[in-house]
Amino acid sequence: MAKPRTSLDGNAVRTQRTRERVLAESLRLFNERGEPHVTTGMIAGELGMSPGNLYYHFRNKDEIVEHLFRAFEQRIGIGPADVREGPAAIEDLWLYLHLMLEAIWEFRFLYRNLDDLLARNRKLREHFNRIVDTKHETVVALCGSLVRSRSLRATPAEIHTVARNVLVVATYWLNFQSLRGARVRSVEGDLGLGAYQVMALVSPYLVGAARDHLEQLSRNYLE
Repeated sequence: MAKPRTSLDGNAVRTQRTRERVLAESLRLFNERGEPHVTTGMIAGELGMSPGNLYYHFRNKDEIVEHLFRAFEQRIGIGPADVREGPAAIEDLWLYLHLMLEAIWEFRFLYRNLDDLLARNRKLREHFNRIVDTKHETVVALCGSLVRSRSLRATPAEIHTVARNVLVVATYWLNFQSLRGARVRSVEGDLGLGAYQVMALVSPYLVGAARDHLEQLSRNYLE
């Protein structure tokens, strides 16, 4: 005998869709205007709902930020499934940096107001530090692959320093571009230039085919 089909609760579905709309609109406004300049009233107004209706789904703006940070954490958690050996690791590292910058761009409000947000919310600070630790380990692993294939000459201490510098530049790249008043032709081009700037930190340690390969990748982005 077939089991009876269970129907979705209509109210639950509508509630979930409304929450997703609130988060999507909040992300758009935070990115465009900066999180400190956006109020829950503004978010509700853009969605055509009353502030009371928004508060039914999210108690305050900080709760909205926390939910967006969770989405960011999943987005930026993407990394290389396997670390390839030899010069191919250059492409893995470049792709990894590009994906990281894409995630930062998608949730750029977090980075443009990073110090304030993390000072206000200890939980976010702890989660962000875990993200940084994971990214550091991945960059070290990719550099280690290049060392094993004799494509990169660096001591373990130098690799850890390079990995730390890579994260510093990646973290503040968009802020630097904003401060310089940069007007890029496309987001894709800006992210590619960001990846190039970060890879420039690795370049002095590369030798042989790996260095040539990086120069070729660089020309594709800079031409």
